[in-house]
Amino acid sequence: MFDLIRRDIRAALDRDPAARSLLEVVLCYPGVHAVWFHRVAHRLWNWGWLTPGRLVSHLNRFVTGIEIHPAAKLGPGLFIDHGMGVVIGETAEVGENVTLLHGVTLGGTSLKREKRHPTLGNNVVVGAGAKILGAFKIGDGSRIGAGSVVVREVPPNSVVVGVPGRVTHRDGHRVGGEIDLNQIDLPDPVAKAIEQLLERIRHLESELATLRKVVEETRVGRL
Repeated sequence: MFDLIRRDIRAALDRDPAARSLLEVVLCYPGVHAVWFHRVAHRLWNWGWLTPGRLVSHLNRFVTGIEIHPAAKLGPGLFIDHGMGVVIGETAEVGENVTLLHGVTLGGTSLKREKRHPTLGNNVVVGAGAKILGAFKIGDGSRIGAGSVVVREVPPNSVVVGVPGRVTHRDGHRVGGEIDLNQIDLPDPVAKAIEQLLERIRHLESELATLRKVVEETRVGRL
């Protein structure tokens, strides 16, 4: 348990430039507190003490603003940055060294008691306000752009942006396996397609203008 606690603190120190000291993280980071509360709630849930587990989860939400169902499975090294408004559903599974920003939802799309929440692989980063809805996997090393709504499986080392989320690649290359917190360099294939269309239109207009000039010169020459 102490190894897990040290890893939680180290994750915050490594991934948040605002973190100044170990003591600051221990006392002032609700994302870290939420993970600690959840471990207690998850243990109670697994022991069959369902209501006490839900009570601890409810206290966690009240104290940190982060709602995590006690049945959710969270891997080591999870860092929830800021955290307010984060919701993690009952059958959600989160791998190692995952980073979630505020307002993230790992939600379900079914009313049946089955696997209905997403599974996040290792080293995944989910931007602020992103919603991942459904029982599918986000591959290792992937990044989900802020405000994206993801409703289908994402392959490893991918970048997802938009509503609904579309898989892209940074600079045309697959993202490396290391943790990447870049939430700015998120290429948008729709914007790129529009740029290409505009460039094509400009090219066609230029060709049309040249053709008109040739036709006009030919007509004048005949006169």
